[in-house]
Amino acid sequence: MKRLLALLSAALLLSSCGEKKPELHLYTWDDYLNPDLIAKFEDEFNCRLVIDIFDSNEAMLAKLKAGATGYDVLVPSSYMVKILAREGLIVELDQAKLPNLSHVDDEYLANLAFDKEMKWSVPYMLAPTGIAFVSDRVENLEPSWRVFEREDLKGRMTLLNDSREAIGAALKTLGFSINSIDPAQINQARDLVISWKKNLAKFESDQYDSGLASAEFFVSQAYAGDAFQAQEDNEAIDFVLPKEGTSVACDDLVISKDAPNPDLALSFINFLTDPSNAAVNMEYIYYLAPNKSAYELVSKEFREIDALFLDEETMKKCEVIDDLGENNRLYNEAWDLVRAAQ
Repeated sequence: MKRLLALLSAALLLSSCGEKKPELHLYTWDDYLNPDLIAKFEDEFNCRLVIDIFDSNEAMLAKLKAGATGYDVLVPSSYMVKILAREGLIVELDQAKLPNLSHVDDEYLANLAFDKEMKWSVPYMLAPTGIAFVSDRVENLEPSWRVFEREDLKGRMTLLNDSREAIGAALKTLGFSINSIDPAQINQARDLVISWKKNLAKFESDQYDSGLASAEFFVSQAYAGDAFQAQEDNEAIDFVLPKEGTSVACDDLVISKDAPNPDLALSFINFLTDPSNAAVNMEYIYYLAPNKSAYELVSKEFREIDALFLDEETMKKCEVIDDLGENNRLYNEAWDLVRAAQ
């Protein structure tokens, strides 16, 4: 009997050692989560976090519509949330399992958010798009999207590989709305981007920050957080907001319609919305979490970053990229021509 019990105990021990932990599959942007929080979440919930990367909202949407499955949490920009909901690719959130929603910034929800009731999404990180440049390699940089016309910087500049951001910059340069649905205005912006393309090294949304840090690129259309992360590797990097205005984007946390672990997905969203976790995350990735309880937990230096805590005058020149419904095709068609242009 003792031998049998010993064998049973050994079998149970081996079984527990080989037990496979549940996995949470996250589909998100590159370098967009503090590694310490990954370890903390895995430890607290006895799971494994598996991360897959996309470099544009459109690339993510195309992959999902092509039939990609297995993702639990997605991190699209706010305008893309509206598209994902319309396409039936995400599910409504069970707010009873998200107590940390009480910490989300009310002013952000009232003034900038599309999903004000957080029916489908929870805001994750917020930042403007601007111009990052290597200050010891670029002389007399004017804070304007027109910098991409400078032939002396030819081959050393990048625009985001994102139709709405790149064409949006041209629209603002021409004095139009970033959400214009006027075909003539969009065509003008398309032609302006094509003229800028002649001076570009490439369209790049994923690795331009490392290119700036190594001075492979001198000027990039950049998300603020990426620019500040690159600054840690190259203190000569500076970041400015163009005088013509720009986009302010918020990326949100949503749950895929076919999430393998929906309850763990809710736990992950609630975990990231905890003020202490949001503060740690902000200071690592240099984006602003719209989390009112976290603001007082970040350092004084972080609170003094003007490009994240935008003043009222700057906000007047900024717009949030919106979903334009059937008019999205105007941008898709314009972008196809931009990419095909020599």
